[in-house]
Amino acid sequence: MTHVAPPDGPGRLHRQPVHKGRIVDLSIDTVRFPDGSTGELEFIRHRGASAVLPLLGAPEDADPVVLLVRQYRYAAGGYVYEVPAGMPDRNGEPWEDCARRELEEETGQRAGSLQYLTRIFTTPGFTDEVIRLYLAWDLEAGNRQLDHDEFVEVVRVPFSQAVEWVRDGTIVDCKSIATILYAAQFVLGGPA
Repeated sequence: MTHVAPPDGPGRLHRQPVHKGRIVDLSIDTVRFPDGSTGELEFIRHRGASAVLPLLGAPEDADPVVLLVRQYRYAAGGYVYEVPAGMPDRNGEPWEDCARRELEEETGQRAGSLQYLTRIFTTPGFTDEVIRLYLAWDLEAGNRQLDHDEFVEVVRVPFSQAVEWVRDGTIVDCKSIATILYAAQFVLGGPA
């Protein structure tokens, strides 16, 4: 999701690649701002991800049990509670397929039903990363397959507990907060 500047509008004028990695690409972009001035910005390109909140009940249940993962995150300095999530494969995997695959790989559960919720920019000040958020239910046993650098424990909690963990700061992961609060407000008992 890169924005090249139109003849007189805001956007990218030039890109200087700095690093091409397995997860992200870093560049220094020269951009034209809305007032016509120009400047350099560090920019991280990311192919995006899907995240999914799995329910062990149905969306209409009063307080369904949800599956979260407690995952070691080096950048966060330890373990973080999250919804299952991950990037699509490099072959153009559809976002819904990515959500289904990541759910099964991280929790060992397959989604019978999957509902798209919304999308979020993670940190639009310096990256184009977008995460698509989903809700899953009608789960059935699948095959858990963690990557070599994933250290994940599956945690079952009532949905109300997950919401409380957002409120009290136990859950601090942005995509997880957004998925849980979106589900709470608009799908699982929020206003019609």
